[in-house]
Amino acid sequence: MLVRLFALVIVAATPAVAATPSAGQQQSSMASDANEKICESIPVIGSRLAKKRVCATRAEWEEQRRQDRQAVDQIQKQIAGPCSVVANKNIGAPSC
Repeated sequence: MLVRLFALVIVAATPAVAATPSAGQQQSSMASDANEKICESIPVIGSRLAKKRVCATRAEWEEQRRQDRQAVDQIQKQIAGPCSVVANKNIGAPSC
């Protein structure tokens, strides 16, 4: 799961190769075919040059992105701990 998180961070940090379509075009293309096969090159962690080509359907990519978002949210919640860091108005300290 940690490797998947790092891969997500690396993919998010790399610039897009192709121009991104406008919002209207993106919605129509996504609604067109959930079973369309899409291939992406994902950088291999630990290498500056190696990339792995991964192919999946549009629906599978969307599910993978949803799972990655959930993993990131879960990790961020664990890091924050049970207390929310909200300054106490009276003393300026975090309140639990």
